[in-house]
Amino acid sequence: MNNRLAVSVLAASLMMSGAAFAQSTTAQGAAEGAARGGEAAGPVGAIVGGTVGAAVGAAVEIPNAVINSVPRDRSVVVREQVVVGEPLPATVELRTVPQHTEYRYAVVNDRRVIVEPRTRRVVRILD
Repeated sequence: MNNRLAVSVLAASLMMSGAAFAQSTTAQGAAEGAARGGEAAGPVGAIVGGTVGAAVGAAVEIPNAVINSVPRDRSVVVREQVVVGEPLPATVELRTVPQHTEYRYAVVNDRRVIVEPRTRRVVRILD
């Protein structure tokens, strides 16, 4: 019975609007966490990963003014997968978002990411 519930919750989350996911850090964290958890441990892993990802995303809601200020700089290439909630490698240079000095960003593997400066954890993937 627990597996049926897990599959139902996963199916419901997949049917949510793509526009809603694009607008919310919490939803993006949940979606990416669910995808990574599902890859690792199937439907139950997807639920756990989605919950953790949502918590990470909820910790930092990024204002649109900040998102629109992140430039498309030259990208660096890393072997690691860039995932919300995971830290960037120490070799990746973090830059200050213009006019929003409390935020940091990097362009990694052709994707702009907003990063929590103290922990280097990715809080939002823009591209």
